[in-house]
Amino acid sequence: MKLLIGSNPWTNSFVSRILRVVAYSTKTLSRPSASPSKPPDTLNIRVSRSGDPKASIIPVLNQWLEEGKPIKQSMVQVIIRQLRSFRRYRHALELSEYMAEEMKCNVTVGDMAVRLDLISKVHGVDQAEKYFNSLPEDMRTFKVYGALLHCYANHKCLEKAEATMQILRELGLPINAVSYNVMLNLYHHLGKHDKLDVLMQEMTDKGIKHDAFTNSIRLNAYVSSSDIEGMEKFLTRIENDAETTMDWHAYVIASNAYSKAKLTEKAVQMLSRAEQLVPPGSRKHAYEVFLTLYTNLGRKDSVHRIWKLYGNLGKFFNSGYLCMISSLVKLDDLDGAERVLAEWESGCSLFDARIPNVMISAYCRNGFVEKAEAYTKRLIEKGVIKEPDAFILNSLATGYYMDGQMAKAVETLRAAISTSSSGWKPNTGTLSACLKYLQGENNLEAAHELLELLNVKGLLSADVNDRLVRSLIDRESPDEESTRIHGGQNEGTS
Repeated sequence: MKLLIGSNPWTNSFVSRILRVVAYSTKTLSRPSASPSKPPDTLNIRVSRSGDPKASIIPVLNQWLEEGKPIKQSMVQVIIRQLRSFRRYRHALELSEYMAEEMKCNVTVGDMAVRLDLISKVHGVDQAEKYFNSLPEDMRTFKVYGALLHCYANHKCLEKAEATMQILRELGLPINAVSYNVMLNLYHHLGKHDKLDVLMQEMTDKGIKHDAFTNSIRLNAYVSSSDIEGMEKFLTRIENDAETTMDWHAYVIASNAYSKAKLTEKAVQMLSRAEQLVPPGSRKHAYEVFLTLYTNLGRKDSVHRIWKLYGNLGKFFNSGYLCMISSLVKLDDLDGAERVLAEWESGCSLFDARIPNVMISAYCRNGFVEKAEAYTKRLIEKGVIKEPDAFILNSLATGYYMDGQMAKAVETLRAAISTSSSGWKPNTGTLSACLKYLQGENNLEAAHELLELLNVKGLLSADVNDRLVRSLIDRESPDEESTRIHGGQNEGTS
């Protein structure tokens, strides 16, 4: 019996409306506030709401001006900084260009350095170099050269980065630890660990103090080389250095190294030391890191202890709930994860789709697909989401596959692909199982449609697509293959 692609395990509107993805960042699980206050109308807020990376941000500024409201250079600089922090580089670059070319502002070397960095992120190295070469010699200060150095390092252009560093030396510009760290990090990622100690010695000779980032890069290099002995010696050296303030990240790196080497007790010992060094302002982030690391080490008691410390901060964050639920799921404590999920639901103010997605995925992987369905329907009934997104559908498809409900698995996976956006990938095991099922059902047309949909969405690399297509062709008879490939060419030809 052939599977009808138009059938749907959820609702008839699923495929017909292509499952519009809900804007999760503005939805709440709890009831709305009794008297919501109207947010202030500022240029920053209008820009932040214009999040479509493909749409220009300039109309937002023009509208602001048409309303008779001024735009100051300082306002634009602040917005650019905010956009960069949210990785909205294209919009930030638009504003940088607008500030210089439309507003005719007196652009500083700092503005130029920021623009160079943005050009490299949006348009690549060549355009960044073109902009740098257009700048007057007297404007090529340390900040601008520093941005160029970052550009080369980010794009792994080793020779150009080394040449830029040499120019900084020859010009006598004040090279600081940041520039050295950029080069150290580049050497580390390219596996040129022999150059690390040479560069660090140069820092020492010039009186440039190794900071926490310098030490972290060196420690990470030892870890990636599986050089436990070297890491231990370096860690001891910085511990005994009276001028070095130990940073908790150093012990986290050491813990990861021991964990990688299956030295669990030493890994736990390093995390214990790290806990003692976390400054008050970093506790939220640190506790979330510790939750993940103690989970990886299988220390459930420590996970609950850290969660209690997290609660002492006075406020729980979505990122914390995500870490804790993910940890309990990984530790096979679904009951505990459900309790934390219920706590999140009762008190959260902003909905974070990742949290229910983790729970739904856990239900499906553990054979509780009915629970996953029920929870998804409850989210819809509460008005939290309009329809399941690609991540939820992907998990459900996996659940159906593991439960032997292959017709539902195929249709749900197809719906997931239809509604997917950037950053999403199908579960390869589920995809493979669905294709095999369609082959077994002699429904090769539906299998080809599924692959074509993946191809249109850009979710398969060319080699993977070719391999999957070839596997389907191998299952077809010569006559069927010829008809499928050449049949369309015969139609409409004279």
